[in-house]
Amino acid sequence: MAALARYAPRYGLEIGEPTGAEWLRVDRLLDPDGPELTELLKRDHDASGHVSAHANALSLMSFYAGRAPATALLLWALEGRVLDIRPHNLWVKPHDGHGIASVAIRSARFLPGGLETLYDVVLTQHLLPLSAELHRRTRAGLRQLHGGAAAGCAMAFCAATREEETIPPSYLLERWQTFISKAPADLARLGEVTEAAGKLVYLRNTCCLYYTSENSPSTLCGSCCLTPRPDRLAAYEAGKPILTV
Repeated sequence: MAALARYAPRYGLEIGEPTGAEWLRVDRLLDPDGPELTELLKRDHDASGHVSAHANALSLMSFYAGRAPATALLLWALEGRVLDIRPHNLWVKPHDGHGIASVAIRSARFLPGGLETLYDVVLTQHLLPLSAELHRRTRAGLRQLHGGAAAGCAMAFCAATREEETIPPSYLLERWQTFISKAPADLARLGEVTEAAGKLVYLRNTCCLYYTSENSPSTLCGSCCLTPRPDRLAAYEAGKPILTV
């Protein structure tokens, strides 16, 4: 698992129960009105200057889903094994503002089973309940929140094709298609992974509204559905800078 970090920083993972008040245990993020999720929302709001609770929730979902399960998803893609990232075994440490700085697990053990087990620990027990709690708190649409979950999961496959040391895009594209084809909550309908300029990229069918925040660069994310698909692909092929929440 430690070796996966060479593909991108998002795959870094600390082993052992962390200490320090800055670490948030993920099962407590899912508690109704729990202070841990309140803290994450506040940090992102303060750092980004969101204009609405709706946008705050969508932004948080996108960056969180792109970091917390990334190691487990890439490990499954490469080895077919399911890392135990059930919420009670997982911690996240926020950046001072927007995003997740570090992820830790109490014990590096693997769970029996394959894809269905992966769905259970990444989606059914984790990202989908988080979406439901964000929807309950902010009334952000579930489809948009699920779109953030799908986009975050996609980045676990795409990011490993973008650094100096990469995994063949064709292999990870096949693994993504296997993962997303039967994923719960109809996630397959919310975006598409494809290859552009020798890298995997994700084209969203939902928007996270990050561009509306006061501190954003006031440009759409490279994957955003508000930009026509041909224009997104052309920008990726041209190697233009990509803003990915």
